[in-house]
Amino acid sequence: MRVFVRIAATVGLAAVIAIGAENGASAESLLYALKVGVLAHDVPDLWSGFQVERNAVDINIEAQFAAAWALPWGAIRPVIGGSINTRGDTSDGYIDARWQGDCPSGLFFGLGLGAAIHDGEIGGPGSDPDKKWLGSRVLFHIPMEVGYHLDEHSDVSVYFEHMSNAYTQKFNEGMDRIGLRYGYRF
Repeated sequence: MRVFVRIAATVGLAAVIAIGAENGASAESLLYALKVGVLAHDVPDLWSGFQVERNAVDINIEAQFAAAWALPWGAIRPVIGGSINTRGDTSDGYIDARWQGDCPSGLFFGLGLGAAIHDGEIGGPGSDPDKKWLGSRVLFHIPMEVGYHLDEHSDVSVYFEHMSNAYTQKFNEGMDRIGLRYGYRF
């Protein structure tokens, strides 16, 4: 299942870019930004409250699309991405609606809501007690980000993501990640 999530995230992003290119769209007209970062895996004392899985680095990759619903204090954009665990623990792919507000000073803030599919444990008989029991294969994904635009194209940010089933299932241990990201805006 772990390989499935990694392949699905990569193929999904490549397919979206290829479809846009086939229809005459360039990356600049299809995408608002590409982001890559390193996140701490299953961080304790955040939203989920405790750690079960091993300390590790997760690689986060994300595409934010140019299509946007403009609001007075920012815009909401569709986002697709994934966080890949480097030690073989829980990885996920996600799709979100993400609001981002940009300040004249260069600071920006982001908040989103979406769905994630993961390759970790669901819980119950036969589940690994050394993994988070997330309750269902599809989870809510809630990202938060605060950053700074370095120039017209580059930004750096602190990124947090939480995924859980919001107590819709018997098991709901949740997973939190936090780290740093670099973004390139088109």
